[in-house]
Amino acid sequence: MMLRKSLALMLASAFTGIILCYPQTAQAYCPQTSDATPKGPITLNEQGEFVPDWAKSAVWYQVFPERFRDGDPSNNPTVQDIAGADPAEPPKVWQVHPWGSDWYKRQPYEVVNGEPELWQHLLRRRYGGDLQGVIDKLDYIQDMGFNAIYLNPVFTAPSLHKYDAASFHHIDPNFGPDPAGDRALIATENPLDPSTWVWTKADELALELIKQAKQRGIRVIFDGVFNHMGINSFAFQHLQQHQQQSPYKDWFTVHSFRDEKTGSEFRYEGWFGVASLPEFKEDAQGLVAGPRDYVFAATERWMNPKGQGREFGIDGWRLDVAFCVAHGFWKDWRQHVKTLNPDAYITAELVMPPELVKPYFQGDEFDGEMNYNFAFTAAEFMFNPAPQRIKASEFDARLAEMRALYPKGVAYVTQNLFGSHDSNRIGSHIVNRGIGNFRDWGAYFQLSQVSQNPAYQVRKPNAEELRLQKLFVIFQMTYVGAPMVYYGDEVGMWGANDPDDRKPMIWDDIRYEDEVTNPDGSLRPADKVEVNRQLQQHYRQLIQLRHQLPALRLGDYQTLLVDDQRELYGFERRYQQQRVRVVLNNSEQPQQITLPKAQANWQDALSQLAISHNGDTMQLTIPAKWGAVLVAK
Repeated sequence: MMLRKSLALMLASAFTGIILCYPQTAQAYCPQTSDATPKGPITLNEQGEFVPDWAKSAVWYQVFPERFRDGDPSNNPTVQDIAGADPAEPPKVWQVHPWGSDWYKRQPYEVVNGEPELWQHLLRRRYGGDLQGVIDKLDYIQDMGFNAIYLNPVFTAPSLHKYDAASFHHIDPNFGPDPAGDRALIATENPLDPSTWVWTKADELALELIKQAKQRGIRVIFDGVFNHMGINSFAFQHLQQHQQQSPYKDWFTVHSFRDEKTGSEFRYEGWFGVASLPEFKEDAQGLVAGPRDYVFAATERWMNPKGQGREFGIDGWRLDVAFCVAHGFWKDWRQHVKTLNPDAYITAELVMPPELVKPYFQGDEFDGEMNYNFAFTAAEFMFNPAPQRIKASEFDARLAEMRALYPKGVAYVTQNLFGSHDSNRIGSHIVNRGIGNFRDWGAYFQLSQVSQNPAYQVRKPNAEELRLQKLFVIFQMTYVGAPMVYYGDEVGMWGANDPDDRKPMIWDDIRYEDEVTNPDGSLRPADKVEVNRQLQQHYRQLIQLRHQLPALRLGDYQTLLVDDQRELYGFERRYQQQRVRVVLNNSEQPQQITLPKAQANWQDALSQLAISHNGDTMQLTIPAKWGAVLVAK
């Protein structure tokens, strides 16, 4: 896929964390050179699995810290704190953006800056989200039923997304209570010597977040971006200043050093060719010694903080653009992680066709993945209009292919998601269903961006569209694998692809302006921004059902009903003596279904639909675009 230089810069540097296309195309940027065959003995548990058992019962909540909650306005960033983030040109004026403002409406300070492209303004915005905000909302997260949190990057970085890390061993000072004091402390360190690393107040607050989450039974994993750093990083800053004399000269792929005598310029490799994201140097086995040792030390810092033990550290890692780092590194790094905590969970961002992910899941690299193939398949059955929509039989076949893809246990811990920080929100995806196929990742990424597709609809989903979202949630919360919800999807947030998928979270105690502004500045009918309590309760109910019914988390899977003509699909989950049947009506009208009674009486735990039992069969009518969760009594 060919991208204009300006677009590549916008997508790759500003919105790091995405994969612009499947790795077949990205090989030019992320070559795989190491052997993917298993390395050394694979540690299996009594069930013959290598995945942590707790991850099977996880219901994940993905939190984008800068946009989740401003718990401490005193630490909000200044214009100096965002220097080094894209866009590179310093603004004329700048301020923290009002949390409840109309998303596309330019604030007075943005009008003064006068930059022509909307994305420039959106990238400059900071809303003040921080770790105190996450702590303040742990009760909310617990009440919703989420028991695991994936935090987008929290390490020090100038951008809103933090994928341009200045370090991996410190939390961003603006996420903590004393930014100035933290930066002064950090300046006393030798980054090459972990024994000199200090614990800042932001670092301590991260440990407090981990502590308070665990007290509520909530696991926490961090985002590890071990392919590159930002130009503000301690390593790159020193290299840029001292060139060949820097101890970091071998950390990055340098094509030429600066030499005034010869006229040589300082040139180096950036992630996807973007200069603001210098890529770590790799050999055939992955990261070379310098960055490798640093990543290992930072890993230990957050998994065993202060040497106090794993119970005080994070519970695992999500790995950004994991296919951009060679297999050899991941094999060694997994051993390191599992030595620190054998029960840690390692999940990866891959975005590959199913057959290409297999080498990563042989027991010596990852436990799970962000399961975009699950999202693609669900969209093709539930959301795509004809003729893009697949039939129930093809839906069943693709699900079976994915379950069979992995070694034992892996399918149960993959993060089954739809929306994320790298895709349009599920509500807006449904509003715009038909613009393309989600599985065509690179093409769909642009089609779902308002900057690339002026026809993209930015309005709020209506009741019919929200019903489709609810149908997906019924499936997501009852299928094999660990569900993951992107912050705000549960309260009805909507938005196009990056950056519009990163709006500030909707809270009851904040007043929000109606969204009346289009991306081009024109006006549209007002969309009220508020918590959708009905949708929120739907998520809460399905999550609680998953917790209450072990069969939905741990049970085996058997296809029960495939009806292409009536667009019906059903399956049964069994665990020990518990049996749960799930039937989805993907059609536009109510459907009566008949199933074997199988020597049990059944009740619908979702909507209490009426069920008649006649001899050896049971009958019920499922409303259009809805489902039933039938529990054997």
